[in-house]
Parts: sequence; C-alpha cells; structure tokens
Amino acid sequence: MVKKFWISIVAIMLLFVTACSGGGGDRSSARESAEPEKTELEELDGFDWKRFSGEELNVMLNQHPYAEAIVERLPQFEELTGLKVNYSITPEESYFDKLTTALNAENGNPDVFMTGSYQLWEYAPAGYIQELDSFIEDENRTNPDYDVNDFFEGVLNADRWDLVPGHEVGTGNLWAVPLAFELNLLHYNKRAFEENGIEAPPKTLDELIEVAEKLEGWNGEGSYGVGVRGTRSWATIHPGYMTSFSNHGAKDFVIEDGKLVSKLNSSESVEITEKFVELIKKGGPKDWSNYTWYQVSTDLAAGKSAMAYDASNWSLFYNVEGSSEEAGNLAVTLPPTTVEGGEPGANMWVWSISMNSSSKKKDAAWLFMQYFTGKEHMTWGAIEANVVDPVRQSVWDNEDFKKRISLADGYEETFNQIIENSTIKFTPQPEFFNVTTEWAAALQDIVNGADAQERLDTLVDDINKRVERLRVE
Repeated sequence: MVKKFWISIVAIMLLFVTACSGGGGDRSSARESAEPEKTELEELDGFDWKRFSGEELNVMLNQHPYAEAIVERLPQFEELTGLKVNYSITPEESYFDKLTTALNAENGNPDVFMTGSYQLWEYAPAGYIQELDSFIEDENRTNPDYDVNDFFEGVLNADRWDLVPGHEVGTGNLWAVPLAFELNLLHYNKRAFEENGIEAPPKTLDELIEVAEKLEGWNGEGSYGVGVRGTRSWATIHPGYMTSFSNHGAKDFVIEDGKLVSKLNSSESVEITEKFVELIKKGGPKDWSNYTWYQVSTDLAAGKSAMAYDASNWSLFYNVEGSSEEAGNLAVTLPPTTVEGGEPGANMWVWSISMNSSSKKKDAAWLFMQYFTGKEHMTWGAIEANVVDPVRQSVWDNEDFKKRISLADGYEETFNQIIENSTIKFTPQPEFFNVTTEWAAALQDIVNGADAQERLDTLVDDINKRVERLRVE
C-alpha cells in the first residue's frame, strides 16, 4: 500500500503544479489594517468533538496530495464530529484566483481553505482570515491532545505575522496552521558521482560550481550538472537562490526611517547573486530561463541533471523502485555554504489551512482544522499517504516514518541538521509576488550579461517605488 502511494505522488507531480510553483497573482489592492486583537469568543464548557453535530462546513482545497489525504479521511472526521463537510478541489493554476474572489465576497464561504504562507501576507492585511491564537489557547475549544508545541517552531512561525511590512515571520498572530512543508536542499545522483570519481557531495557554493561544471554531459548529450529554476516568476527566487541568499547574510528588505527599503543591491546581495549566476552559467541547463519546478525535478529523476538545488522531498518520491530512471541513486545533503562557520538553514514553502474571517461557523471550522493538523492525522498522512514533509516532531520520531524516509540517503540526517535554522526567509509584505517576479526578471538579465550591481540598483529603485505606500509602524 505504501509503495502504491509513493508511485501515485510521482504521477500527481507530473500532472499538476505543486506547492513549490504556484500561487499569488497581482492582488496588490489588498487593504492594509492594523493587527487585530484576539477575538472575543462565546464561552464554552469543556472540549467536545460533537458539540456542533449536524452543522455543515464548506472547505476549499487546492488540488494536491495533501488535499487528497484530507478527502480520504473525511468519513472518519464526519463520524467523530457529526459535521457534514462540503468540499471543492481546484487545480492550482486557477485556485488562488478563485479563492481570492470567494474571500473578497465576505459571505462566509468557504469556512476553511488551503493556502501557502506567502499568500497570508496579502490575505491577513486585507482582513480575509481569522487569527487563530484565540482558538488554540482556549482549552474548551482545543483538544487537550492537540499539542501545539509539537509543531516545528520555524514551520509554525511561517504562518505567524504581526501585519507590519518589514517585521519577520514568527511575530504577532497565527493566521494558519501548517499541513506540510518543503525545505530547499541539494539533491545529488550517487551514480553520477561514482562514475566521475567524486567522493563526496559539495559543501560550499564554490565546490558546487566546480562539481557541476565537471559533470557537464555526464550522462550523454544534453545532460548537465545542477538544476535550478529560471522562469520569470516568484517561484524561481524562493527555493535554492533564496536559501543561499539568506545563508550569505543578504536581506531583501529592512525598515529605515519609518519606510520599507529594499536591500537587493547590497554588497552581500550582489556577491551571492553573481555566484549563483556563475553556477547557472557553468553547471546549469542550457535553457535555464524556461525551467520551472517541473523541469528541475524531472531532469533529476531522468538522469539528465546530476544534482538539483530545490524542494527537499524529490529524492524520496523518485527513489521508489519503478518511479524513475534513477530510482535508488538519489540522495540529499545540506545547501552549499558561502560563509565560513555559518549555520546552515533553508528557506521553506509551507502549505497550510486558514479560517475565513467572515465564516459563520468558526468553532466548527476550528474542529476541522485541528483534526487535520493533529498528531493522529499527520502520522497517518506521513506514513500511509503523501503528507511529506510532516510538520510535527512526533511524526519524525515515528519508526515507520523513519523507515520510509530511509529511501533517500542523508534525508533524515540533513533534516535534523537544518530544521532549527529554517523558516521563511523572505520579509513579509503584501507586494511579495510582484517584487519577486521583478527580482526573477533581474536574475535573468544578469545571467544574460547585465552587470549585477547596475541591474540590482535599477531593481531596488523600482521595488522601493512599489512598496512606498506600505505602512511600517
């Protein structure tokens, strides 16, 4: 059964745009507001799964293995609570537009919805979503076994923000509860290394460039060293590039003189950008600017690329026997370092579920949210379905899950080394998708020969004009 699920998720990855690629259009018209106080809730007498038996909930889900896991377990939830769940599943290419339209109607439908953490930076200031601390901290509303401290701190903090542009994640109210996440790590093909006399995976970005260049053509015509994304999209910035950017000490924004100010032209930013561009030119695919997550992942699976610097779980999916041409050959290691003695960390993508602030059934909605992010469902999802990477420490401690992730050499060891310093590394602000799309365009220009400092100076001027309307105090 487990094998069937692993092969199933590979098929799903080939059919749909997954978490690491989609989301967010130009919705910069979201209204800004101060962070709300905790919600005044009706007093309840003790926790009771059956308290709202007979009510109906409307849930909006993105087409994804995490949503499939929820749907498969709806009968158990409905039996436990007596609630009826009406759900819709929408492909990601149209999901966020559909969701934004629904939230903007402010009619309470849907009660609960899937979202990425980056989208919260638009939805929360717009007043679309319910803060959740009031529910989590109420022992009459939250199952005593829920154990919010079991969530990895960096993952839970990815959904927490005080609504002030420029303030990091992990501050203020909690706006969503994580379902699963992806770190950004370095995948490598053990066969490629062995056949070319490479004894160990690269540890630094300079070593990665050297190895990637050496592996050009390693598996025949068109094969190359390392896959990274390259389209004019926010999704190009957020995996390997942003991980190296933050590990190098660079910042996307700071607050100066009461304003949000871009720092994408700082010396650290220019240095890491030039180094990443060198990696792309010497070891990346020839048509890099057309590469999305799909091309990067499938090239790794097919043995076209010897390495990939991207979402953590690919080496698990593609190492299942029969799932790819390179099954059994893939392993993972830490992101390459750029600063001696620097603590390794990674930017992450987090799929979560949120509550509509205009829902008329918030207490019932919270039962749904805590069930599908609770220990029991998360353990089942990580072992029997495809809810990987799981957001709870207790699941990583589970021996059956440990056996599952042993498919990829280095997976558990790398995760344990990096998780404490990993979270969302971007600075929260509601222009995120516009800014990162412009950033990706600048990266393309630099790869095509533009001077890094000059191009990033121009980018900063454009970004600062875009964000000057944002209140930071």
